[in-house]
Amino acid sequence: MARTRTPLFDPKTFLAIVGSGKTILKATKNETIFLQGDVSDAVFYILEGKVKLTVLSRKGKEAVVAVLERGAFFGEACLTAQVVRIATATAMTPASIVRIEKHAMMRVLHDEPTFSALFTSYLLSRNLRIEADLVDHLFNPSEKRLARILLLLAHFGKESTAELIIPKISQETLADMVGTTRSRVSFFMNKFTKLGFVDTRDGMRIHSSLLNIILHD
Repeated sequence: MARTRTPLFDPKTFLAIVGSGKTILKATKNETIFLQGDVSDAVFYILEGKVKLTVLSRKGKEAVVAVLERGAFFGEACLTAQVVRIATATAMTPASIVRIEKHAMMRVLHDEPTFSALFTSYLLSRNLRIEADLVDHLFNPSEKRLARILLLLAHFGKESTAELIIPKISQETLADMVGTTRSRVSFFMNKFTKLGFVDTRDGMRIHSSLLNIILHD
């Protein structure tokens, strides 16, 4: 008698199906997913849309620490000793997001090596990005930092040489990400536009030639 094969575990299928401690949230633009100070009890995964993570200081100063897209995890610090959120997560666009309760996430990481490998790979790549961001902030002027962020948001290095950024990110948000003022961002954006590196006539299109700003000493 032939044995029945156990279906292979598919991480993407697992993430897209509700149940077993998973729910799918439909967030509208600017809707809060969780607030800084909320109980940290779940991991989130973006199926569609964009999410930004912001931190608010005791003096009321807000900083954007990350802009996340489809395929990104966030809120994973609940798997450590963190009991409250240290950042606020907000949908930048209409978004479909999987909420995975802590116990369900721990279980699948333990039981499914394929999912564990996917999650670990994501965390490693994000840590490399965080290190690169830190070096960028420590050693590069704000003009180069802005150029790098625009290229990252436009997925520079992939198939197209220029890719539309959707949604159009406000200069206030860009200023928070760069660590400068809105007026400086406005000045540099006007410069990039005049040089043909950025086209804002139909949304925001970033050209690969913007890399010249980063390479120029």
